[in-house]
Amino acid sequence: MTVHRRQFLKFAGAAVAAPAVARSVFAQAPQVTLKMHHFLPPVSNVHSKLLVPWAKKIETESGGRLKIDIFPSMQLGGTPPQLYDQARDGVADITWTLPGSTPGRFPKIEVFELPFIADKRGVPNAKAVQEFYELNLRDEFKEVHPICVWAHDAGLVHASRQIKTMDDLKGLKLRSPTRLAGDALKALGANGIPMPIPQVPEALAQKVIDGCVVPWEVVPAIKVHELVKFHTDIGGSPTLYTATFIIGMNKAKYDSLPADLKKVLDANSGQSFAAAAGKMWDDAGAVVEDMVKKRGNTITVLARDEAARWEKATQPVVEAWLKQAKDKGLNGEKLVADAKALLAKYANT
Repeated sequence: MTVHRRQFLKFAGAAVAAPAVARSVFAQAPQVTLKMHHFLPPVSNVHSKLLVPWAKKIETESGGRLKIDIFPSMQLGGTPPQLYDQARDGVADITWTLPGSTPGRFPKIEVFELPFIADKRGVPNAKAVQEFYELNLRDEFKEVHPICVWAHDAGLVHASRQIKTMDDLKGLKLRSPTRLAGDALKALGANGIPMPIPQVPEALAQKVIDGCVVPWEVVPAIKVHELVKFHTDIGGSPTLYTATFIIGMNKAKYDSLPADLKKVLDANSGQSFAAAAGKMWDDAGAVVEDMVKKRGNTITVLARDEAARWEKATQPVVEAWLKQAKDKGLNGEKLVADAKALLAKYANT
């Protein structure tokens, strides 16, 4: 009786384990596995609500043959400004980064980072920047294979004191995400401090800075709402600033993919990815704003006439950029006109 019971348990255990074994035996093993590297933590919205679903979609549509392993928080080493070169050099197969992390290196895409150019919403910005890349930026990013080039929604000012007018900005040290955002803050009377996002929480906690300029979406990931209590929304469009992004892939790695796997990746690149990215920023931003309100923090929306004062005060930043573009042999006026036309094209999407 004891022997029979042991045999029964043995076979029962084997039966329970069999489906898992079968799955591992018959599942399609990845033919290609790509390493993707970025700078934000895994709790960030970009990681969990954009990049991870995107990678899973590609794996599903390739029948499990193309897999993307994502390494957040600079887990593969280096610093955020090195991410573009990591894709170029093959340190990682794919990276997500900001062109603005290396000021002056990608001058044409800076047009979207000029003050009071971008839309308040993420979808128009993302789609406009992607099409702008197709028209004007192929040479600027020729060292990698761009999967998507886009921008987020409106950036806000988050600070240790309430900002209702331009005068309230005077003397504040605010983390700036890009060179031009820093120039705009200076024109408004604040001090723009360039700083990668991962350094912001400690800098706020240690009072090295008085605040930062970021969109709503990133606020929880770096605990901005816990470290400062005041948030200033510029209001409508155009907005104070946006930052641009690129997901770049190592060219040799892309070229080595079989044609059918390239087709899957391409179908999830360009405007397809831009639309998803813009929607993620818009959706997450609304959720975060509501959360911050419920927390009891103070959200100030600039009056229209005050926003117009800010726009006028930052116009010298635009004029200086146009001169810099001319000095580099670029037609800055055309780039601005193209950007504005594309933003208008996608304004109602």
